[in-house]
Amino acid sequence: MATFKPNVLALALAAAGMTVTVLPAKVWAADADQQAPADSKEKKQDADKDVEVIEVTGFRASLQRSQAIKQTNTSIVEAISAEDIGKLPDSSIAESIARLPGVAAQRLDGRASGISIRGLSEDFSTVTFNGREQVSIGDGRGVEMDLYPSEIMNAVVVYKTPDASLTSQGIAGTIDLQTVRPLKQGKRSFSATLTGEKNDIGKLNPDGKDKGWRSSLSYIDQFADDTIGVAIAYAHMDSPSNEQRWNSWGFGNDDDGNLVLGGAKPYVRSSELKRDTVMGVVEFAPNDKFHATLDAMHINFRDEKRLRGIEIPAFYGQGSIENLQVDDGFVTSGIIHDQRVVVRNDYDQRKADLNSFGLNLEYNLGENWVLGGDLSYSKVEREIFSLESYSGTGRGDTGGVADDIGFNLNGGAEGAHFTPGLDYSDPNLIMLGGPLSWGNGIAVPSDGQDGFINRPEIDDEIKAVKFTAQRYTDNSVISSVKFGVHYSERTKSREDHGTYLTLKAYPGMLAVPGEYLLSPTSLDFIGMGNMLSYDSKRLYDNGYYDEFDQGATEPQRAQNSWDVKEKVTTGFVMANIDSMVFGLPVKGNIGTQYVHTNQSSLGNQTTVVNGATQIQKVDRGTSYNEFLPSLNLSFEVAEQQFVRFGAARTLTRSRMDRMNSSYGYSFNSALNVPNAPVGNSPWSGGGGNPELKPYIANQYDLSYENYFAGQGYFSAALFYKDLKNWQFEVPTIEDFSGVPPLTTGTVYQYQGVVNTWQNTDGGYIKGAEFTLSLPGELFSDYLEGFGAILSATYNTSAVSFNYPSAINADNSVTYASTNIQVPGLSRQIYNATLFYEKNGFQFRTSMRKRSDFNGEVSGLSFARTPVNVKGSEIWDAQISYDFSESGIESLKGLTIMLQGQNLTDEPFTTTESGDARQVRDYQVYGRNYLLGVNYKF
Repeated sequence: MATFKPNVLALALAAAGMTVTVLPAKVWAADADQQAPADSKEKKQDADKDVEVIEVTGFRASLQRSQAIKQTNTSIVEAISAEDIGKLPDSSIAESIARLPGVAAQRLDGRASGISIRGLSEDFSTVTFNGREQVSIGDGRGVEMDLYPSEIMNAVVVYKTPDASLTSQGIAGTIDLQTVRPLKQGKRSFSATLTGEKNDIGKLNPDGKDKGWRSSLSYIDQFADDTIGVAIAYAHMDSPSNEQRWNSWGFGNDDDGNLVLGGAKPYVRSSELKRDTVMGVVEFAPNDKFHATLDAMHINFRDEKRLRGIEIPAFYGQGSIENLQVDDGFVTSGIIHDQRVVVRNDYDQRKADLNSFGLNLEYNLGENWVLGGDLSYSKVEREIFSLESYSGTGRGDTGGVADDIGFNLNGGAEGAHFTPGLDYSDPNLIMLGGPLSWGNGIAVPSDGQDGFINRPEIDDEIKAVKFTAQRYTDNSVISSVKFGVHYSERTKSREDHGTYLTLKAYPGMLAVPGEYLLSPTSLDFIGMGNMLSYDSKRLYDNGYYDEFDQGATEPQRAQNSWDVKEKVTTGFVMANIDSMVFGLPVKGNIGTQYVHTNQSSLGNQTTVVNGATQIQKVDRGTSYNEFLPSLNLSFEVAEQQFVRFGAARTLTRSRMDRMNSSYGYSFNSALNVPNAPVGNSPWSGGGGNPELKPYIANQYDLSYENYFAGQGYFSAALFYKDLKNWQFEVPTIEDFSGVPPLTTGTVYQYQGVVNTWQNTDGGYIKGAEFTLSLPGELFSDYLEGFGAILSATYNTSAVSFNYPSAINADNSVTYASTNIQVPGLSRQIYNATLFYEKNGFQFRTSMRKRSDFNGEVSGLSFARTPVNVKGSEIWDAQISYDFSESGIESLKGLTIMLQGQNLTDEPFTTTESGDARQVRDYQVYGRNYLLGVNYKF
C-alpha cells in the first residue's frame, strides 16, 4: 500500500505533539496515533525517529504549523495556528480569519465581524467550536465572529471543501475554532497578558470613553504520568469604540425627476465593549485504548453605546427645499426651509451569554476498530435594550421654532454638510418632548411619542450527539472506512417588544433637569455645531416617562416574534483512500451523507381589517431529505507538490428568521367589490415561510500546491459552485378563504397577493485564488527573518430567476426576470503580510483589501437591511520584542508588544440602489493603538 509522506516539517511537528491533520469531524479524535491500530503507530514512531527536529519559535513557527495543516489535509483548507495559546497575531478571531485567501470580513461598529468565504456571506457558512456547530446571537445563522476572543484559541481551520464525515457544513465552507489539547502540549505552561488600548478619534460623547484594556491568563498542565491534561484560560476585554456617522433616510424624486436627499440621521457614537470568557479543557488517556476530552466555554458579552445626533428631515419632511443646485439629475445643495428637527440622545445595550460544552469519548477495540462518541450543547441568550429620547423646540409638527438649514453634498461619499440657523445646544431652546408627530394615534397621540424602546430578545440552543466507527484495512486502495450518525436539535426563538414613551408632563414639553445635563456634543463633522446632551438612561430609570406597549396596536411586532425548531439526522459513510495512480501517490476520501431534516415554526398570524387587529398562533413546518456525496483526491505529482481535486454536493439551511411562520394579513373592505381581479383584491399579506428548503450547491475545486520551503509555498486554486434552491422574497397568489375577516357581510374575492420568501432558481459562483508564502532566506542569508504572505482572490457570480411582477385585470400573471450578485461577494480580495522576526525582535504589517459587495446592516427596529458596501483597504501593524532572546535571565519569558489597527482610518461606506451618490452610511472610526506585555513560564 502506498504511503502519503508529509515533509520533514510536518513529521517534526507531529513528533513534537502538534496536530497536522485537524478536521472538525475528527477533532474528537485525540490524533492519528490514537485512531490507528498498534502496527500503524509503530511504523509512525519508526519514521519519527529518523526526523531531525529543528525548533522554530514565534510567528514563523505559527506559519509552519499552519502550512503543515494545509499540506497534510486531504480537503482544501486554510489554517491559522497561534504561536502559543493567547498569541494569535490579531486582537480578534475575525481579523485573523479575514487575512486568509478567499476570505473577507464585513465590519460592525469598526470591528471585523461577519466573515465571507469565496464570495458567500456568513449566512452560508457554518462555525464550529472544536468541531461542534455553534449558535448565533443574530436573527439568522450567521455568527458574529467578534464574539469569540482570539486569546483562548490555538488554531482556526477554514474548510473550503467538505468530506462525508464533516456533518456541520455550508455551501461557503466551515470555520472551525480550536482550543489547545493539554496532553499534546506535553509540558506545563503559564501565560499572562495585559494590554492597554487607545482610540485616537477621541471620546466623541461627554460620557464616552477612548481608553480601555484587555487581559488574559492561561494555564496548561499534565498529571498522573501524563494521563490527565488540563488547560484553563480566561480573557477579559474592555474596549472603547467611537464613530462619526452620516446616515440618510434615503433619496426621493422631485417633480422634475431629480434625486433629492429625503432626510438624515447623523450622529456620534461612543461604545464600550466588555467581554469575559472562560475556557477549560480536561483530557484523560489512561492507556492507548481509551481517550476522553471534556471542554467548556462561557462568554459574557456586553456592548454599551451612547449615540447623539440630530435627525433632519429634508425632501420627506414638513418644510420645503429651495435654491436647489442640480448636477446630472442629483441635487447637490439647497436650503431646507421651515423645518423642525429631532435632537436625539439615545442609549443602546446589547447583552449576550453563551455557553458551550462538549464531551468526546474514543475507544480502540483492537482488531483495527476505533469507536467514538460525542455529546455537545451550545446556547446563547441575547437581549437588546435600545432607548430613543427625543427633544426639540416644540411639540408636534407645528409647535416650536422652525429652522432654515442649508445643505451641501458636494463632498462626495461623506454625506451632507449642514448650515443651521439655530443653536441646538441651548437648554432654553431645546426641551424634552416629541418635536415631530411620530405617534401612531392609537397607543399614544400622534404628537405624544417622546421616545421609544426596542427590546428584541433571541434564544438559540443546539443539542447534538454523534456516534462513529472506523475500520482500518490492509487494502491497497482503501486504508480505512468510517461511518456514523449525527443527531442535533436546534431551537431559536425571537421575542420582539416595542414601547412608546410619553413624558409624564405631556402635553407640555419639559426642560432637561440640570442634574441630567452633560457637556454639549460636537456635530462639527456635519456642520451642525454643538447639540444638547443629557443622560437619557437616567431620565428613563428615574420615571420621567409613561410606557405604552406598541405590540397591542402594531401587528408587525407580533409578526417579529417566533420560534423555529429543527431536528436533523445525518448518517454518513466515508472510505479513506491511500494508494498509487499512474505511479503517483494519491490520498483522499469518497463518501456520502444522508440528511433528514424536520423543521417547524410557531408564530403569530395577524389579521388587520380596517384598523382592527386579530392575532392567533400558527404552527407550520415541513421535512426533507438530501443525499450529499463528496470526493477529495490529493495527488503528489512531484516531491512536496500536490494537485487536489474536490467535488461535493453541499447544503446551507435557510436563515431562521425567514423560516418563521408569522404572517400578516390585511382586509380592506373598500376594495371588497364583486368580480374584482386578484390584483385589486381586498386581501393582501406577507411573512415568513417555514417550508423553505435549503440552499444547495454542486461544487468543484481544483488546486495546485508547491511546498518549496519550511515557511514557503505557492498555491493556485479554481472553484465553481452551481447554486440551487436560491431564495427571494417574491409575490405569489394565495387563497384567503381560511382567514376570517373581522367584519360581517359577503366577501367577493378570496384570492390575494402576498409577499413571502420562496425557493427559486439559482446561479453560480466561480473564482480563482492565488497564495504565496515567501521566506527571505531563500534569496540570501542576509534576509533571514524576513518574509511575506500574499494572496489574491477573483470571484464572479450571477443568480437569476423569473418572478410574478404583476397581476393583470384578467387575472393573468406578468413575469419579470432579475439577475443579482450573491450577498457578500467581492470581485477582488487581496491580503498581504510583510514581517521580520529574528533574535526576539518581531515586526509585521498587514493589509486586507476587498472590492464593493452586497452586505447587510441594522435598519429600523434592528431589521436586517440589504445595502451596497463600498470596498475598503485596511492596514494594521505590530511590533514586539521577546526578552527570552536578550540573555537577561530575569526577563526571560517577557514580551512587549505595540499594535496599531486601521492605520489609514478607512471609512465604512454603504450606498443605495447601486448609485454611488446615494450614500446611506459613512462611518469613521479612527485608529486603535494597543500596548501590552505578555509573560510566560
